[in-house]
Amino acid sequence: MLIEALTGGINGIIEMFQDGGIITYIITFLGIWGLLISLQKVFYLRRISKVDATEIMGTVTVSMEKGGAIEALKNISHYKNPVSRIISEALKIGYKNKTEVEESMEQIFIVEVSKMTKNLSTLKTIIEIAPFLGLIGTVLGIWMTFKSLGVNVSSTTMAQGIYVALITTIAGLAVAILLIPINTYIKGLIDEEMDKIELATKMTNWSYAVVKIRVYEKMPCVIEALQEAEGIVSVREISEPYSNVQISFKPSMLEKSISNIILEKCDVKSEITESKLKQ
Repeated sequence: MLIEALTGGINGIIEMFQDGGIITYIITFLGIWGLLISLQKVFYLRRISKVDATEIMGTVTVSMEKGGAIEALKNISHYKNPVSRIISEALKIGYKNKTEVEESMEQIFIVEVSKMTKNLSTLKTIIEIAPFLGLIGTVLGIWMTFKSLGVNVSSTTMAQGIYVALITTIAGLAVAILLIPINTYIKGLIDEEMDKIELATKMTNWSYAVVKIRVYEKMPCVIEALQEAEGIVSVREISEPYSNVQISFKPSMLEKSISNIILEKCDVKSEITESKLKQ
């Protein structure tokens, strides 16, 4: 009994689809296209939203205590989502100046937002145009019905013609009704991810940083160059296996990277061996 009912229902849908004509085929194609876009978008957004900003920043905080920014970069590299990419750029302060870091974060933000919103305009167009295509199909179908009837009006023929004409409207509305909730869900996922990105930007607004570097010559010149640089709070020589200078600075005021400050003033290359950032 159930099988017969299902078979009858499927046959009825196939018959309606065939009676709808070319416009029904177009609406069906658009519906399938919109559904594929929706599924791909939901899959992508669900994948990148599995981990939130607080979890990533927790990993960063622990890594800072153990090995600094380099360790943090290594430990969050496997997340591969917009939040982790933005935080990764924020961890490079000291290796870059504040302007370079901000520009890199902005570029990543633009790229990631573009990925999240890609094809959404196409989906919106499909949702808006499908009912109108259905309406056009209905109007054309009714017009053709009246035209074929001429002066010999038959209520049965007219009813059959209107029935066939209305199929396109049903198809158009069905596509819109199916895709609108999915589109709303997708926008909700994007809004959640944007909130995470905003939170990550605030959480990486470092207020203080300590960097250890290794230089091999012209130590007095290096110390003097760093002391005169904008944003540097203190500089002192240290004696460690891989570092001989420790620098404290305010990231928001660092106009040049540590390496560039030394290179421009003393023509000496330097290597950052450790970098720790604090909020």
